[in-house]
Amino acid sequence: MRVLLLGSGALKIGEAGEFDYSGSQAIKALKEEGIEVWLINPNIATIQTSPGLADRIFFLPVEPGFVTRVIAEGRPDAILLSFGGQTALNCGLALHRQGVLRRHGVKVLGTPVRAIELTEDRALFARTLRSIGLRVPRSAASRTAEDALRIARRIGYPVMMRTAFTLGGRGSGIARTEADLKRMLAEAFTSSPQVLIEEDLTGWKEVEYEVVRDAADNCITVCNMENVDPLGIHTGESIVVAPSQTLTDRDYFALRAIAFRAIRHFGIVGECNIQFALDPRSDDYRVIEVNARLSRSSALASKATGYPLARIAAKLALGHRLPELKNSMNDTTTACFEPALDYMAVKMPKWDLDKFRGASHFIGSEMKSVGEVMAIGRSFEEALQKGCRMLGDNIRGVVGNDFAIDQSLRDLSRPTPRRIFAVAEALRRGRSVGELHRLTGIDPWFLAKIRRVGEVADELAAARGLEPDLLRRAKETGFGDEQIARFASLPPSKVTRLREAAGIVPAVKQIDTLAAEWPVRTNYLYMTYHGREDDIVPSQGERKVLVIGSGAYRIGSSVEFDWCCVSAAQALRRLGYSPVVVNCNPETVSTDYDMGHTLYFEELTFERLRDLWAKEKPDGVLLAFGGQIPNNLALACA
Repeated sequence: MRVLLLGSGALKIGEAGEFDYSGSQAIKALKEEGIEVWLINPNIATIQTSPGLADRIFFLPVEPGFVTRVIAEGRPDAILLSFGGQTALNCGLALHRQGVLRRHGVKVLGTPVRAIELTEDRALFARTLRSIGLRVPRSAASRTAEDALRIARRIGYPVMMRTAFTLGGRGSGIARTEADLKRMLAEAFTSSPQVLIEEDLTGWKEVEYEVVRDAADNCITVCNMENVDPLGIHTGESIVVAPSQTLTDRDYFALRAIAFRAIRHFGIVGECNIQFALDPRSDDYRVIEVNARLSRSSALASKATGYPLARIAAKLALGHRLPELKNSMNDTTTACFEPALDYMAVKMPKWDLDKFRGASHFIGSEMKSVGEVMAIGRSFEEALQKGCRMLGDNIRGVVGNDFAIDQSLRDLSRPTPRRIFAVAEALRRGRSVGELHRLTGIDPWFLAKIRRVGEVADELAAARGLEPDLLRRAKETGFGDEQIARFASLPPSKVTRLREAAGIVPAVKQIDTLAAEWPVRTNYLYMTYHGREDDIVPSQGERKVLVIGSGAYRIGSSVEFDWCCVSAAQALRRLGYSPVVVNCNPETVSTDYDMGHTLYFEELTFERLRDLWAKEKPDGVLLAFGGQIPNNLALACA
């Protein structure tokens, strides 16, 4: 059997390394079944276009004309559309509508084309969900500006305008007046044939479920995630927490049941995500969107839980059933087990807006972030502060940074990339949780946790010495040694000495998707101060090398460094070494559990490298393969 896999092509905002991850996983899953894989992807920096994965690689645009020529030449039996993002999905729809797939007898594996059409076309999507009694925003789709303006007058301003068949919320936004909408429509129709005008739900909670379904109608939710920012800010622009923290059990299971109803009705086979708006003042909800493909959120869910989403999705597309597939990460449970988490994952977006002179720093429903990081901890405070440091840019945590935030403090109601730091500072300066909730729409639970970080910072500043209890409390709240030193007016090296002398060191914990319900050993690890014992003791006697990744994607540092790290890890294995990969980017192939002998999903700071060096006792460290962040650590490591 020969299967054609469509990649995502060039990296772009909203379509980056996560599709190298998903495509690479799919290729490996297909090869395990003895299937010949042909890949179309012109991106030379990706792992999936390296020799050794696909049987044939076509460095061609993922466009209908070029794909048609490959199909005519290679006569594949089937095609996969769900692993190359919006680019592959749109290309597949075009091939179907032009009759190319039918003429050449090419079967679409996994989710049927009709289900893709129902979820991509805004009008069909809303009509389909209403037909089974599910709530969607009051809305109507339009293909002309005049019709869209009439719809907006009927719904009443402000309205949300969304574009169909586009990526990362491109062209979408809130129109408060007819003049705003006219301007937005003129731009939207340059990239999309259809827009949706819907009621404005700004301020509602935004919640997302990653759902897996097989052809026998077995259905599970792998992960649910909650945006810290309310609806109105694109999920790619928001801090995201997995699992959700502010939903009641009633809310959680009600939305889960609705997700199953929707996904089963669409007939999706494989993996998808569904986004909800949830009224914080009632149990009212709206279904916002379904992505009938893997996405950036899918990569985040996979790395947050350890569940190999892309691999399982590829197996399901071939006709396998969830109960018969093993979870390859722990090799203990079947793929129909919903992951259980005894930790929390926090995703932080990464922007590079300073590189664009005159660019607006206000964020909204259109995605501007170029990358993201994911932090794992046993408390929200710990994971949030780790995530802040993972962004780089000399950020020490959510409090205690050098950059000026006074401008952001003046208008907390308008979100910017630095609003989280302004919120933390406002709470330290005495603004109440209730006031900031009204200004930002951020749930009081999150604000209270951020306030707690500020309270510990104030304790550190007021203390006459760093007593062990205060030092441990600070570490459990996510403070780095450099951050503590800043508040305590001490050199960072002294803080480190005091901490280690008091026996305050991080514990190594496993991610196994089981929350330790069964005894398993995995190589997917993180470090936390909420623990006194390591889940595993690093093996001694092996020739180990630390391989430091590149962190968040940014302009000038992208998937090419992931390729470098993966290639280095593979070379080390061939030479008889055990690679220990350290990275914090959930979009990457290097953070797949099967890439290194050991994977630490951790921050790329000198403090954490010292911790890892003490735990793993490697022969050396490779700093030249992850771009600028590892290079900046070179002198400190010398």
